[in-house]
Amino acid sequence: MSAGPEGDDGGLEIATASTLTEGFETGTKTAYAAADVTLASGVWNMNDALLGNLSSDVKTGTQAARIRNSGRVTMRFDRSSGAGTVTIHHASFGTDASGTWGLFESQNGGATWTQVGTSKATTGGSFSTATFTVNLAGTIRFDIRKLDGGSNRIDFDDITVTDFAGAGAALSVHTTLGIPAPTSTGDPSAFLSVKSGYVISYNSGRKVPNWVSWELNTSYLGAIDRQDDFRPDDTLPPTLPQAQLSDYSGSGFDRGHMCPSADRTLTTASNSQTFYLTNMVPQSAHNNRGPWARMESDLRVIAGTGKELFIIAGGVFTGSSGTIGSGVSVPDKTFKVAVVLDAVGQGTANVTTSTRVIGVMMPNSDALISQSADWRDFRVSVDAIEAATGDDFLSDVDPAVQAVIESRVDNL
Repeated sequence: MSAGPEGDDGGLEIATASTLTEGFETGTKTAYAAADVTLASGVWNMNDALLGNLSSDVKTGTQAARIRNSGRVTMRFDRSSGAGTVTIHHASFGTDASGTWGLFESQNGGATWTQVGTSKATTGGSFSTATFTVNLAGTIRFDIRKLDGGSNRIDFDDITVTDFAGAGAALSVHTTLGIPAPTSTGDPSAFLSVKSGYVISYNSGRKVPNWVSWELNTSYLGAIDRQDDFRPDDTLPPTLPQAQLSDYSGSGFDRGHMCPSADRTLTTASNSQTFYLTNMVPQSAHNNRGPWARMESDLRVIAGTGKELFIIAGGVFTGSSGTIGSGVSVPDKTFKVAVVLDAVGQGTANVTTSTRVIGVMMPNSDALISQSADWRDFRVSVDAIEAATGDDFLSDVDPAVQAVIESRVDNL
């Protein structure tokens, strides 16, 4: 459309409210000609649309957005916190025939648009509610379009846009920043196990986790003794092959925790949970008892200062990776990604290009790593770990922020 809202914002301010609502109660627009109108939530463009206040308009309060022909009502500003769901009330104007319409989103300032979900049908009389699941992080704006092209008119009101929470946050607090790779309870190569203390993607073919993800702050730390009750995981289906204690016996490798025992010392149960063998990989002694252990300790020190940490750990495997016992895979390297946020309770919205992100990859061989080595010598970018594992860390964080923080190597 010649007077449409695509392209430059004209310097309009970016909206950052946690939940956007628009009821079309402020502003005046009595003609269908395309024009911008200032509403309570920000500036919107209304093209072949107006603010209807007639008795035939179906509305909450005194006004609703009325669209005819192939009209559209479009946000001229971005939300910076993404979108989880969008809810819209809709009805046909007066006795007009039913019509169809759709919701569209843009994550590049209105340069291009993508339809969200399926088209909706609307009828007169009273409002129906349409709810769209968006689940997109980062900057976003929306556009409501009448799709049938007819002269029948549709009223829209009571728009609500919630923040993007992310697939990870919906799963567990331990995956608040995202899920590194697809995982489900139906995939034996990436079996999802959500525990109270951490989340695992378990590979039953390798008999080790693909990755383990957990939150760390002072609420998990106490004075409980280390339980040392190493055992197979009785919460997994018995049909999934697992490592046994005998696989590690005499192997030359430690039973290497991913989520550390010392990260879970508030209760006996939480500490005991870390001793499931599904939370472990065969780890060289020099790696496990040296730089790996010191990094774990240093991260707890950081958590003790009131910070919020989200940590993911696992192994790097290749076609030549060895095994111990009855086929328990030995990773060539171990990796860890730790995101440090300023305060307990913070999440994806608080991750910025200044956020500290620590990535390490350590050789998993006594011949390649010294027990006295400094863990900082093994720091790499998150991009490098993703290249080695095929995972996508921090997947629920704004992609533009990810691009910055995942490309650099921590140097603090």
